[in-house]
Amino acid sequence: MNLFSKSDKLNNVCYDIRGPVLDKADQMEASGEKIIKLNIGNPAYFGFNAPNNIMRVMADNLKNAQGYSNSKGIIPARESILKYHHSKGLNVESINEIYTGNGVSELIVMSMQGLLNNGDEVLVPMPDYPLWTASVTLAGGKAVHYLCDEGSEWYPDIRDIECKITSKTKAIVVINPNNPTGAVYPIEILEQIADIARKHGIIIFADEIYDRLLLDGVKHTSIASLAPDLFCVTFNGLSKSHMAAGFRIGWMALSGDKTTAKSYIEGLNMLSSMRLCSNVQAQYIIPEALNGNGSPDDVLQAGGRIYEQRECICRLLNSIDGISLVKPKAAFYIFPKIDTKKFNISDDEKFVYDFLLQKKILLVHGGGFHWEYPDHFRIVYLSETKELEYSMNELGDFLSGYRQI
Repeated sequence: MNLFSKSDKLNNVCYDIRGPVLDKADQMEASGEKIIKLNIGNPAYFGFNAPNNIMRVMADNLKNAQGYSNSKGIIPARESILKYHHSKGLNVESINEIYTGNGVSELIVMSMQGLLNNGDEVLVPMPDYPLWTASVTLAGGKAVHYLCDEGSEWYPDIRDIECKITSKTKAIVVINPNNPTGAVYPIEILEQIADIARKHGIIIFADEIYDRLLLDGVKHTSIASLAPDLFCVTFNGLSKSHMAAGFRIGWMALSGDKTTAKSYIEGLNMLSSMRLCSNVQAQYIIPEALNGNGSPDDVLQAGGRIYEQRECICRLLNSIDGISLVKPKAAFYIFPKIDTKKFNISDDEKFVYDFLLQKKILLVHGGGFHWEYPDHFRIVYLSETKELEYSMNELGDFLSGYRQI
């Protein structure tokens, strides 16, 4: 046996937002070339900073964070999370149903490890945040992708969800607000998903990390608030809403009827304890962040950076012949569509690779989000408008002569 070969599970994991295109960009950077990165959702890279009060609280508690905390987190942090979720209508009983993590990413992996046996199925949106699919696969399960319909504001296709449920389906993942589309789902869609979960006895995993990054006065509804009778696991955190990605602080909350999930919760408790605890210093900023101080509202309003950069990227993309889009309502991602016939595109990864080589601008192809057609790509519009304007002018110039052979 080759001790350095990948396991069968790893061989089946696709995580192409960190794939060969990014590898090539890294090589180009190492050789001295400047790459414009429209692929990463790390606000700090683009000059966004955590609010001063958040930084102050973290610094003030450095001495208090030298030892391990409870594996689920410190009590003040979990009390603030509980209050926050109660304000959103979630039926979370106590702080014992709240787990802090080193970002939501760690908790997503943990939640799938505790749930799945080999061959179990989880419904995951298409397009998805690819960590969900990777985590299901690594846990021995099978990610079954349900369609989010671009023709309907990127809302989940309820009929497609229904027809993909089998006797092996254990759960459904709902990413709302959505990455990569920026969609925010209406109550009617969420109620229909809850009805399906109720009918088939499956768990709802709600990824709501962007629920405080809303544009145009859009309101966010947590699906767990519409299903107090159902077992739901809701994920959230401060990485994006408070520009604190490097602090690695997220959480998950269990709500609803837990009578059939006792063994699963025991597994979560064991997995949580095995990694001792999440970053203790970062836990101390949760109460300050969730009490409303240092909220991101200013950058989301007209005149604020995220709002104006959203307006800018939509205007620029709409001016490029062969590109169409659905305007995002939250977060800082957009998932444009490219006319594959016009440009003879059959390989979306090759498209972004060729664009990188020629223009030194890095995008992510739609296939990196398990979109099954070669006709989309994602842009992160955290760059300032001047850089977005330059990049989209370069994209228009590139496409004016681009044809895949």
